[in-house]
Amino acid sequence: MTEQVTGPESRADEAIRFEDVISGQFDAEEATPEQTVQKRVLPPQPESPKLHKVLAQAGMGSRLEMEQLILEGRITVNNEPAHIGQRVQFGDHVKVNGKPIRFRVAPPPARVIAYHKPAGEVVSHDDPQNRPTVFRKLPRLTQGKWQSVGRLDLNTEGLLLFTSSGELANNLMHPRFGLEREYAVRVLGALNQEEKARLLAGVQLDDGMAQFGSIEEGGGEGSNCWYRVTISEGRNREVRRMLEAVGHAVSRLIRIRYGAMVLPRGLKRGAWMELDEADIRALTRAATLCATPAGNERPPVGEKRPVRGPGKPLRGRGPGVRNSSPPPKSAQPAANHPDPMKTSLGYIGADSFSRQRQELGRKHGAGSGSSGGRRPPGKPR
Repeated sequence: MTEQVTGPESRADEAIRFEDVISGQFDAEEATPEQTVQKRVLPPQPESPKLHKVLAQAGMGSRLEMEQLILEGRITVNNEPAHIGQRVQFGDHVKVNGKPIRFRVAPPPARVIAYHKPAGEVVSHDDPQNRPTVFRKLPRLTQGKWQSVGRLDLNTEGLLLFTSSGELANNLMHPRFGLEREYAVRVLGALNQEEKARLLAGVQLDDGMAQFGSIEEGGGEGSNCWYRVTISEGRNREVRRMLEAVGHAVSRLIRIRYGAMVLPRGLKRGAWMELDEADIRALTRAATLCATPAGNERPPVGEKRPVRGPGKPLRGRGPGVRNSSPPPKSAQPAANHPDPMKTSLGYIGADSFSRQRQELGRKHGAGSGSSGGRRPPGKPR
């Protein structure tokens, strides 16, 4: 059997795009019946090393000698008596005869999941109003806890990332990396050219100036108008407040991309998928590439930017490309935001979801349960 090669174009077909939202396909796919039930279980990671082996490698003695010390109650882990066969993890505190021991245990690899947040859920571990929280549907971690990469407000839906690594979460959220967030937003009333120019140049909010990186028109019905907007920071309700500042109320807001990570097609509301190692590396690399290099600073808030009109194509723009006019042939693409449709970087997430669907199909065919993402109905296994 010949293995199918997945290129950037085919990966893009596995991602939710702005056109899918405004055409109604996004909601139509959500209405299809489910065939499997998702379990809150993550695939296991390699086991952590045993205590007596770690102490022997630290030069405390032989493994047999360390086991004898454990039996004699002379070793504690996190101030609790150790036992034979006990495993230690990164961050554990070990003492021998009451003296702290320095040892090396590699931290567990970062885990990242993409969650399709529905409207009506809060991004909080403890909500005083006892509203539904996104964390109740996430798989359990054996060590540590999930950290959300930014937040989405109660009524906003779409892509939300979680990771077990605080460092990775910080890199993905920090303003200096400038990772773009792409939204499909429906507002009451059409934006005129002056309002678009204000949103691109910067509007004053209670917590400072804010600006969109790009605005694209998507049409709509009656007074409801769709726009594709990008923004490179994630302040509280920022997209909504910006549009309210120019006199337009937001009736629906969907995040469909975070940096190069896309909302995979077929990942239903309230479902999650885990990124594999290759996609996590790509996500980390994308954050590094998007860091603003010296001599290539972002334009200051307040600088006017051209507006993309309704006659311009909606596709073919990569994250970070802010000028709506076509660049001269001699111009080089921006190094800090590669176009995921045209580079080897590609959109992140679609491949992981496709692999999880294939694995789910094999398990479902064998009569076993599922622990990963869902295979959307109508898709071949």
